[in-house]
Amino acid sequence: MQLGFPFLLALLSLLGPDAGALVALSPEPSPTSVVQSDFTSSFISGSRSGSNWSTRSGSGSVTQSFSNFTGSKDDRGTCQCSITLPDTTFPVDRVERLEYSVHVLSEKFQKELSKVKEYVHLINIYEKKFVNLTLRVEIMEKDSISYTELDFELIKIEVKEMEKLIIQLKDGFSGSSAIVDQLEVEIRNMTLLVEKLETLDKNNVLAIRREILALKNKLKECEASKNENVPVAPPVPAPGTCAHGGVMNISRPFVVQLNWRGFSYKYGAWGRDYSPENPDKGLYWVAPLNPDARILEYYQLHNTMDDLLLYKYAKQSRLVYGQGSGTAVYKNNMYVNWYNTGNIAKINLTTNTISVTQNLPNAAYNNRFSYANVGWQDIDFAVDESGLWVIYSTEASTGNMVISKLNDTTLLVLNTWHTKQYKPSVSNAFMVCGVLYATRTLNTRTEEIFYYYDTNTGKEGRLDITMRKMQETVQSINYHPFDQKLYVYNDGYLLNYDLIFKQEPH
Repeated sequence: MQLGFPFLLALLSLLGPDAGALVALSPEPSPTSVVQSDFTSSFISGSRSGSNWSTRSGSGSVTQSFSNFTGSKDDRGTCQCSITLPDTTFPVDRVERLEYSVHVLSEKFQKELSKVKEYVHLINIYEKKFVNLTLRVEIMEKDSISYTELDFELIKIEVKEMEKLIIQLKDGFSGSSAIVDQLEVEIRNMTLLVEKLETLDKNNVLAIRREILALKNKLKECEASKNENVPVAPPVPAPGTCAHGGVMNISRPFVVQLNWRGFSYKYGAWGRDYSPENPDKGLYWVAPLNPDARILEYYQLHNTMDDLLLYKYAKQSRLVYGQGSGTAVYKNNMYVNWYNTGNIAKINLTTNTISVTQNLPNAAYNNRFSYANVGWQDIDFAVDESGLWVIYSTEASTGNMVISKLNDTTLLVLNTWHTKQYKPSVSNAFMVCGVLYATRTLNTRTEEIFYYYDTNTGKEGRLDITMRKMQETVQSINYHPFDQKLYVYNDGYLLNYDLIFKQEPH
């Protein structure tokens, strides 16, 4: 920068006393610089007399505490010069503070960087889990019929684990959290989707799929048997009559639906009310036991089969004293084994009140002689063309089956028959026209009607009638005389079968 010499001196004056130490004039100026020196001396001595600057005039030269001084005159005789001012004292303390701040920031950065690396690792792990869950849920949404309550519980547990991780990430994550927020939204959506699937499951979507699959298989079997020589079935006897020679065969099962309480309610009974006065007007009833397979607490009534299939116009009632799945309905009354006793009870279905209770003489109860694979069914009610029956065992019969005809009004025993068939070896039983028919399990898909006892003649014997089933365990069998069907509760599914009878001998 080129400045006028007077301006330069004025500038140095303004910089303060310390500025004089930064600049020194040349000790021996040239002869042409005498005016310049005199001017400088007078300016300095007049303006900076209180400073630490020094002058020397013995040799006609002036020495000041300046440095790097060069100068020249212009055409007008004005002195011009260029100087370089050195830096001020180096700020060591500020540099030390700066170094300390940098060190602290570096440590914080490394700590946060390690957290980010850890979170990235965890997010990668749970991202893979999330993808896996998404695939599983998509499969369940599309066409799977194999998932169970356990599958739902496992998925819920994994989703909850991811929710906990997201909470930890949000608590410990500083800065932008857009990715974490997005993951949280996706996990919340996954939770809602699982709950929705469970709701659909409760609405029997899975059951309907299984029923459709069963119907498809049945249709295939029918098509495959078109060309086979199937013997013609004998004429069907008039509904509600015993104009036949007994049960000869049974149809394949027809799957109606899953019981209205869901898959957990594997034990129970169902059927149709029978009244000789109005044989074709009976309502349908479904009575699942609680998951403990013992207590009958709720039941539903439907006026028609369509209402039952569509879950419409159901009347639901509550009991607190029913036990086991040996329930039957006759003339708008439900008959049950009274909880924890050998008593039997009659419940009016219109009012849901107890009409009669009665002790069943010498009857064993509380799993003493229940059916094979089915608990709490020591006392089993049955209905046929002639009325109300009860099947049970006593200590005196050493566990063999006992059949008693009951007065449906008073529940008093009218007559009793003793069989030679051990009850715990039987899987279930039903009555048709005064004849007891007993079943046993052959395998997980087949039952066999293997035994009968005719109360009309006192005869008993063996049969060989194959009875297909959808699930492993048959919990109850109820016969309806007008429909001539068996209503079977099979591990929570409602099945029915058509009975085929022998022609009555002429």
